[in-house]
Amino acid sequence: MTSATLEIHLTDDDLTAGLRSDVRRGLTAEQKWLPPKWFYDARGSELFEQITQLPEYYPTRTERALLEQVVGEIAKIAQAEVLVELGAGSAAKTRLLLEALTAEGPLKTYVPQDVSVAALSASANEVATEFPGLSVHGVVSDFTATLDNLPRGGRRMIAFLGGTIGNLVPAERAQFLADVHDVLEPGEQLLLGAGLVIDPAVLVPAYDDAAGVTAEFNRNVLHVLNARLGANFVPEKFAHVAVWDAQNEWIEMRLEATEAMSVTIADLDLAVDFAAGEQLRTEISAKFRRDGLENELAAAGFATERRWTDPQERFALWLAERR
Repeated sequence: MTSATLEIHLTDDDLTAGLRSDVRRGLTAEQKWLPPKWFYDARGSELFEQITQLPEYYPTRTERALLEQVVGEIAKIAQAEVLVELGAGSAAKTRLLLEALTAEGPLKTYVPQDVSVAALSASANEVATEFPGLSVHGVVSDFTATLDNLPRGGRRMIAFLGGTIGNLVPAERAQFLADVHDVLEPGEQLLLGAGLVIDPAVLVPAYDDAAGVTAEFNRNVLHVLNARLGANFVPEKFAHVAVWDAQNEWIEMRLEATEAMSVTIADLDLAVDFAAGEQLRTEISAKFRRDGLENELAAAGFATERRWTDPQERFALWLAERR
């Protein structure tokens, strides 16, 4: 059976050190916060898969339908020999790209990147079996810090799908796009998927579904802190909040303490007090205006070759060339 190779630049010890650092910084800040990447233990990943199936959650199915429609054009323009996917996860949408790029001819290598060894190993081996003519080389790393570990050689296209770019605040986005630019050679490409600014009446329920799955997903970060850092959060004492910040044009997910409490994080020897009603920000999900993201790409040294949007203009795909 064909199998993938894995290159590990991020160990479980590295992840724990990163979690400890983020928790100490975020929970001792005046406005408490945590980065969204800590949602995703096995249970968090399972809950997110459930979210993508919910009637309110349009981004995943909208992006997939758009990708199905335009993937042939992407393959023709890109002529990629190497497809690098950041935050590959289960690589579900990637198969559309792999099929189109292999049909177009030049694709030789698929490089999925993710922080989870287990998830990456499973999905990379599945792809290697489905596409026996393709070399599959997984990279276990954090895309915000270790892009320079991505393999070079061959005409590359980096895919960053799912609207994950929206989880980064503007300064982080600028740094990320600059780092991607520096990793690519002139003429190589970035395929970027991003949610667009739409009616908040449609947008907010996507992050606050009637069945309460997103609420469980949001609270899962507290389960992660309990399991990995010996914290004693009672997740049920935190209410899920999703709000549209019209000024920044992003959704904020927060956890709101339903009563005053003190939480101990044993591994950090840290006590954290919450007032009743105090909120902890767990995620932003920025939405974009088309010209705005094109300007951000241009500032990082990319020229937009094509942009595609779905019929309702809820999601867009950009194919941008590194200048």
